[in-house]
Amino acid sequence: MVESPLDPIELRRTFSCFPSGVTALCASIEDRPVGIAASSFCSVSLEPPLVLVCVAKASATWEQLRGAPRLGISVLSKGHDRLARQLAGAAESRFDGVDWTVTGDGAVLLGGSAAWIECALEQEIGAGDHYIAVMRVFSAMRARDSQPLIFHESRFRELEALERAAEAE
Repeated sequence: MVESPLDPIELRRTFSCFPSGVTALCASIEDRPVGIAASSFCSVSLEPPLVLVCVAKASATWEQLRGAPRLGISVLSKGHDRLARQLAGAAESRFDGVDWTVTGDGAVLLGGSAAWIECALEQEIGAGDHYIAVMRVFSAMRARDSQPLIFHESRFRELEALERAAEAE
């Protein structure tokens, strides 16, 4: 059986049917915040505590972040769609007007997020045009009354909006 090549546009559309949260992966590099948006985030293990984020091999920002002693993962909240776009935009303006703090170990955490994880790169695995970055978790906390930002069908959405749409059907 001969397999035909996949249409990359149709494959992207198919992948977009799976809703995901949106995270920001950030660190302080040379006393300035550096970060990227990532929707490919997953918990891996409780013992030891591990999470993963997938990042494009072509990312110049990942080249900077991978060597940081600590990285902050902020789970973006409802209303952070503008921030998610900003973090995916031009590197020099990603943190303009953004509320952020840096931990003692250099992880950058974004204000108003649904959750925050301080971690360090444990393992990097090449996978196609991306790296799977497995991170060891050192601390984690969450905002009790915050709803996450959702990425679905190539758009940012709010969890409540998806719930209302389901109820209307």
